[in-house]
Amino acid sequence: MIKNLRLVLLPFSILYGLVLLIRNKLYDTGVLKSVAFDLPVICVGNLAVGGSGKTPVTEYLVRLLEGRKIAILSRGYGRKTRGFILADQRATAARIGDEPLQYYHKFPEVTVAVCEDRVKGINQLKDTHDLIILDDAFQHRAVRPGFSILLFEYQKLLRPQFLLPAGNLREYFAAYKRADLLLMTKVPQALSSEAQAVCRAKFKSAGSATFFSGLAYQELQHLFKDEKLELNSLNADTRLYLITGIANPAPLFDHLKQRVKTIRHYDFPDHYDFSPKDLQRVLTDYKNDPSERKLIITTEKDAQRLLDDALKALLLDLPVFYLPIKIALHAADQHSFDSKILDYVSSTTRNR
Repeated sequence: MIKNLRLVLLPFSILYGLVLLIRNKLYDTGVLKSVAFDLPVICVGNLAVGGSGKTPVTEYLVRLLEGRKIAILSRGYGRKTRGFILADQRATAARIGDEPLQYYHKFPEVTVAVCEDRVKGINQLKDTHDLIILDDAFQHRAVRPGFSILLFEYQKLLRPQFLLPAGNLREYFAAYKRADLLLMTKVPQALSSEAQAVCRAKFKSAGSATFFSGLAYQELQHLFKDEKLELNSLNADTRLYLITGIANPAPLFDHLKQRVKTIRHYDFPDHYDFSPKDLQRVLTDYKNDPSERKLIITTEKDAQRLLDDALKALLLDLPVFYLPIKIALHAADQHSFDSKILDYVSSTTRNR
């Protein structure tokens, strides 16, 4: 069925590809202008739609570069506003988007802003910050970042990929050549050298370095209280009600399934705007479950949208926890990965 659908959509992918080819050629030849800036600008992006781990990589960079005046600039996908907005105490997922709201809650020392026009956004931030991290801006060619990190989800990389709409690629695979650093994400920890070589062979003409990383799941954090639970506290008797609105919840589901036998999964589309009706369905199932040990679990990104006042009222007295994740560079790669980022930032001077 999926194969037949791809065949039907393939002509549209060809048309989309032609438009991309012309657009990129116009930027490459200077007909369309890319703006460079005189401070470090790091772009974190991917070629595929959703699910490659841009958020934990952005958070990794914030931790790596702490001590500097950092701004994170995002488009603010899923927000119900437009234009340049600085995150402040009025910030909600509807106002700035779920991922920027996560950054705002997690890093109070960092400036978080959203703007669909990244050139305009950088101009608003550049005079008061030491560096800017662009979240999901690899295709935003009006900006010429000083350093680009391109992410590839390991399992997807092993399979044939097609341009939208027949597949999930935003642009041609060969666009990786514009990146300074390639990072494979959600990689098994015990990846053989042979498997790494197969992966690197897909980037034969890359002038950039290729690194490998996995996911590190943290302690469960209560949505409303200062309360944490160790993942190891979950056992076969625990029943989980899992709410996700992310591109690829499979790694999370599989990770939890290693600890518990019963998971009721409510799987919504990426960046889904939860409604009270959606939660009522979950809560009805939860309350009808006679089990003594049961929890409602969600992701950290989804948790930002569950903080809406109407949804919060439904969940306030329940054991609702979210599961933070971090990017975990493979041991052999971490020093070199960090050095490339730090060397770029320290060697990029600006004319104030």
